[in-house]
Amino acid sequence: MSNYRHHVLETVEFLKVRTEETPEIGLMTGTGLAECADSMMLSASFEYEDIPHFPTSTVESHTGRLLFGNMSEKPVVVMQGRFHLYEGYSPLEITFPVRVMQELGVKTLILSNASGGLNPTFKAGDIMIIADHINLTGENPLVGANEDQWGLRFPDMIEAYDKTLATIAEKAGKDLGSTFQKGVYGGLKGPSLETPAEIRFLKTIGADAVGFSTIQEAIVAVHAGMKVLGLSTITNTHDPDNPEPATVEDIINMAKTAAPKLEAVIKMVIEKI
Repeated sequence: MSNYRHHVLETVEFLKVRTEETPEIGLMTGTGLAECADSMMLSASFEYEDIPHFPTSTVESHTGRLLFGNMSEKPVVVMQGRFHLYEGYSPLEITFPVRVMQELGVKTLILSNASGGLNPTFKAGDIMIIADHINLTGENPLVGANEDQWGLRFPDMIEAYDKTLATIAEKAGKDLGSTFQKGVYGGLKGPSLETPAEIRFLKTIGADAVGFSTIQEAIVAVHAGMKVLGLSTITNTHDPDNPEPATVEDIINMAKTAAPKLEAVIKMVIEKI
């Protein structure tokens, strides 16, 4: 057994003796989206820094808390804040919580993030259901020796994001009076925002939105045999011919504005799982 897997199992044991639920659904929230877990019936809460071997979030808008409880009467585990390559974390560190969720019994992972819109039909405040992704980070969390207990050496990524879950999310949006976008998420390492030339390139290769997260977690979730739903809040839009500067504060504020709509959809999706 590798040291990495040993650390995962130690973390799982720490959590199991301190929680009552056996969650089958995991939720990971990103920039400005921690409020998406506000309506859950909380049974246990852990600061990342208090969990053995767990990374700690260095991004101001990421709360850094692991929650256990019920949402839509289903047992869930929720990460309020994630980890990024631009923070200096390795792909293995970033995806450590996904492995912990796998060992806890999680079968469905909902990934939310804040992203910049590239599709000209998108506007700030939209929510995009991730249909597929393009990994432009230059990193992959499956590099190295494969843990056969966790998954196949060469996992198929032809349907990384579950179509049934995407359909449920789309219907939930319509029921709430919102039309959700669908598209391809382009993942970069960050933290510098994109140049106009990079925006043109991303649009040319088929990306509808761009961000600095989600890719590593999605790869490991697929390797783990989980069903994945990806939801991107479009916090700003990019027009390379008329570029406008984007501030982190504006991005966070827009994500927080859209959070109630995102939370409502997530609750409805969990209810249908």
